[in-house]
Amino acid sequence: MVIGELFAGFVLGHTGFGVVNSATQPLPVLSAIGFAMLMFSAGTHVDIGSEAIRQGFARGLLALAIVAVTAVPIGLLLDHALGVGHPALIAVIVTGSSAAIAFPIIEERNLAGPNVAFLIAWVALADSVTVVIMPLTIVKSGNPLEAIGGDAAIIAVGVVALVAASRARREGFVHQMRDESLQRGWAWQVRISLVLLLGLSAIAQETGASTLVAGFLAGMILVRLHESDRLALQFSGVANGFFVPLFFVLLGAELNLRALLTSPSRILLAIGLAVAAVITHVIAARVAGHERYVATGLAASAQLGMPAAAASLGLSSGLLGPAEAAALVAGGCLTLIPATVGSLLLARGVDGKPSAPRARSAPAQST
Repeated sequence: MVIGELFAGFVLGHTGFGVVNSATQPLPVLSAIGFAMLMFSAGTHVDIGSEAIRQGFARGLLALAIVAVTAVPIGLLLDHALGVGHPALIAVIVTGSSAAIAFPIIEERNLAGPNVAFLIAWVALADSVTVVIMPLTIVKSGNPLEAIGGDAAIIAVGVVALVAASRARREGFVHQMRDESLQRGWAWQVRISLVLLLGLSAIAQETGASTLVAGFLAGMILVRLHESDRLALQFSGVANGFFVPLFFVLLGAELNLRALLTSPSRILLAIGLAVAAVITHVIAARVAGHERYVATGLAASAQLGMPAAAASLGLSSGLLGPAEAAALVAGGCLTLIPATVGSLLLARGVDGKPSAPRARSAPAQST
């Protein structure tokens, strides 16, 4: 679906007919909201207190550390060989995984067992860490400390909001408001979720931090509150029904696929990012002592939201050119192929038999 939205943007934007200018108001505002909601949806897939993450935490953390260590020389090598100028960004993208891609696949295929617990913990940790670090790799010169301070402010406000919401849930009037909202169609919880998302995003805007961190943290707060599936469905209608697809269409319109296709070095960058992500994740799964290391490593290598976010931030800040941004997104799209193969291998099991059904250990919402 996302690839189709990007393709629509290619056709309508710089690559194709040029009928959509993503810089024309109010499209930048709508794109920013869509970006925040995309990261919000990704954050709702990361429940740091879930049983699956607790079970696989130690090995997941080890796997993440191994990927990060191996991604650094790969980032330096790709950057030096292709002249990108952003080795830290390359290393972070290679290190990352996508909960928004991996977790819905796990739910859809009903995967279970220690293999899946390890995968869930690994992907959740990778997503959480790289979401904070990636924006720092493409801030303008002289602004890293300001961005770090902004991220710290967002996290602090998010923690306060989580504590306050957890305590408020015990009060009787909150239950009354929820019942009234259900009966009268107020969508009260959706409104509060949007206020939280936009509030954290406003802090990011004012402090020089990234909306990526704000959206992701808001999603993590929502999933920790264990709200009903009805809220997830309502928010999904707002986000995935309009704003997130619009973000990908506008991103596709902003990217210049012709610049990528006419630059052999940037084509190699896209391929190199995908290959590096697959190799590092398979190696990490093997070293972490996982018996299904090929399948797990392939499934954990899925990326799309992070490269798309990096492309969007890089283009808006002027630190990435059209070809580089398109290469990041293309590399992310390529990782979906091995990730799908990995999920199929996990579903078949070691001996070719289907895996046992699992209890719900990851959030059911999909992005």
